[in-house]
Amino acid sequence: MFLSYVFQDWDANKQNLKGRLVMVLFRLGRPASINKFFRIIWLPYLAFYKILVEWFMGIELPHWTTVGKGFFLGHGQALVVNGCAVIGENCFFRHSTTIGNIRREDGSYTGSPVIGNNVELGSNVCIIGEVRIGNNVRIGAGSVVVKDIPDNCIAVGNPARVIKQLAPVDPAPAMAPEMLTQA
Repeated sequence: MFLSYVFQDWDANKQNLKGRLVMVLFRLGRPASINKFFRIIWLPYLAFYKILVEWFMGIELPHWTTVGKGFFLGHGQALVVNGCAVIGENCFFRHSTTIGNIRREDGSYTGSPVIGNNVELGSNVCIIGEVRIGNNVRIGAGSVVVKDIPDNCIAVGNPARVIKQLAPVDPAPAMAPEMLTQA
């Protein structure tokens, strides 16, 4: 069970050794966000993770970030994800992507983005502030997202705007009744 958790992004990152390595290291560090005792025991590993992944690989993906299974890390350079962001399942992030919050004039911060399932981000995408990205969304390279994007859309630009509505994706097609009786 633990190994299936650690390797849940393995297939999504086929032929992407760096993506596989980063996601395995991320999943190994994630349990340290469960409680303080485990975090203290896991502290040497967390220091190793920070040095290797953030400093040497240039990927800021804090171990406490909520990331669904099947996360694909394309190229994996200059990725910055706010630790409070929520990322759904089967997402595809390309290089130079920033997922962050906004610092207000009074020094406080807005909430972080919530990204749905099956979201694909082009390179150099910035998603900033307390925005929600729906399921089955594609965001074009260089886009700056500061407003919510609904499900099943393609968005591009600065600021990003929806340019095309996609047909809804059926997550699991229902079996025909005659197929159920044959099984």
